[in-house]
Amino acid sequence: MDKIKIVGGTRLNGVIPISGAKNAALPLMIASLLTRETVTLANMPLLADVMLLERILGNHGVDYAIAGKRTGESVDAGRTVHLTAREIVDTTAPYDLVSRMRASFWVLAPLVARCGEARVSLPGGCAIGTRPVDLLLMALEKLGAKLDIENGYVVASAKNGLVGAEIDFPKVTVGGTHTALMAASLARGTTVLRNAAREPEVVDLADCLIKMGARIKGAGQSTIEIEGVGSLFGARHAVMPDRIEAGTYAMAVAMTGGDVLLAGARADLLQAGLDALVQAGASITETNEGLRVTRNGAGISPVDVTTAPFPAFPTDLQAQFMALMTRAKGVSRITETIFENRFMHVQELARLGAQIKLEGDTAIVTGADHLDGAPVMATDLRASVSLVIAALAARGETTINRVYHLDRGFERLEKKLRGCGAEIERITAAG
Repeated sequence: MDKIKIVGGTRLNGVIPISGAKNAALPLMIASLLTRETVTLANMPLLADVMLLERILGNHGVDYAIAGKRTGESVDAGRTVHLTAREIVDTTAPYDLVSRMRASFWVLAPLVARCGEARVSLPGGCAIGTRPVDLLLMALEKLGAKLDIENGYVVASAKNGLVGAEIDFPKVTVGGTHTALMAASLARGTTVLRNAAREPEVVDLADCLIKMGARIKGAGQSTIEIEGVGSLFGARHAVMPDRIEAGTYAMAVAMTGGDVLLAGARADLLQAGLDALVQAGASITETNEGLRVTRNGAGISPVDVTTAPFPAFPTDLQAQFMALMTRAKGVSRITETIFENRFMHVQELARLGAQIKLEGDTAIVTGADHLDGAPVMATDLRASVSLVIAALAARGETTINRVYHLDRGFERLEKKLRGCGAEIERITAAG
């Protein structure tokens, strides 16, 4: 397995292009199952999870083509892909594929909406908690799908099609909202989603579905109304910029000091995270090109944050912000309310000299004068990049093991950081 080696102590200066959002790209790809026509997605990130979903969709009969580069197109431009589900040849999503990426379970919704049946493996465990799929299944049942669990598979049928319904989510669920949006778009009648997720990735999916002919009102608000249509069409859509990638690199600049333009980043997608960074001592300016992040001279101030659904501080930036707080001048409290097992990075940060005490769902971080490089191990996607942030500011050399987690969600991470002066390299398993 590949490793990443970092020698800390260098300020970051330069430009980092922000890729298309993984958490938007995956549901957008799955939505291609809803139509016989071609869905073209621009600004697609090149990530392990995207490539795995290509395989899963291909198993259902989706043709996947990558457009070549165009004249004048930046080398950093995301890929443009064409997905065509002219015929669904298989409505089963097998365990060996679904078990490797939970989001692939969402194919259940478009398959049953378009074909009237689906057999999709339950996704199994997850490194950051149980992440139950019960709310996704509840939404489909409300829309008239008959569901059974057989030998670890959800078997869904709606022989006469799905029917619009009122769906009240007992708690905010991004996956449940994605699922309900896709299924309700082809259901007969009107569907109303209450306590819907407001995340920008939900809005991005709704925008694409509207281009495909769906009738959706209120995406980005807690109540969404969908008027079902008989069929959807092809469309062209650009994947939104990755707010988590932008927030991650912004925290890296706050950690090391320096001046970096996050090209293509948008403040409105992660305002709560940016507010916390400004409190910590970073300066953030929105420009026509993106977001400029600087920290010069001033130290890092301690800031308390609590994760919660959008528009609050995102759980996907919690580990990165904790890494930043390990060098703050004082004590900060970081409370995790979304996932029950998302502090696995704490013991690895401690190997670098971080002083962190856990009390239930809260981590109490006492800033240290310095961190020292050490061998550490990545445990999940966001935890692994928190170790990168800490290593960039640590004295000496840090080796991060099991970096395949990073490849699931960060495109060309070493190249982007190296372009801003970081001393970082990947050591391949063969090397």
